[in-house]
Amino acid sequence: MTQQAVIAVAHQAAFGALAAWGFGVLFNFDWRSLVSCSALGGLALAVRTVALNGGWSLEAASFAAALAAGAVVALSPRQRGEGADMIALAGCIPMVPGAFFGKAMLGFFALTAPAPAHPEDIGLVAAIAMLRVILTLGAIGAGIAIPQQMSRHRGF
Repeated sequence: MTQQAVIAVAHQAAFGALAAWGFGVLFNFDWRSLVSCSALGGLALAVRTVALNGGWSLEAASFAAALAAGAVVALSPRQRGEGADMIALAGCIPMVPGAFFGKAMLGFFALTAPAPAHPEDIGLVAAIAMLRVILTLGAIGAGIAIPQQMSRHRGF
């Protein structure tokens, strides 16, 4: 990895940790949970950045990052349960693709204009953006859920 790539990963990790901290505050976590949430946010964004730099799609990189965060929570010696799931979720919230959602919504709004220019193109771009949002959210959810379910059910 080049120095520039390391700086990019560190930048994403720092701001992922900061964003996850903010979501933890929003969810009214205690101080210990805020630290865990922040660490998971940094880990998740770092993993996703490395995967994206490796040529992975946003959806695949988000799945790998959420899987890493979910595995850390599932394998931690802390009390498992709903609280642990919330910490993993709050750590992954900074990966939600808000830019794609905004692009989809603006495209759908443009279709409601009295006479939109090239509605087929606008609709296709908006639908693709919304599909990427749905698939990325599904990938994040699956990445968080798989380690949690595997650690709770010894039948796996």
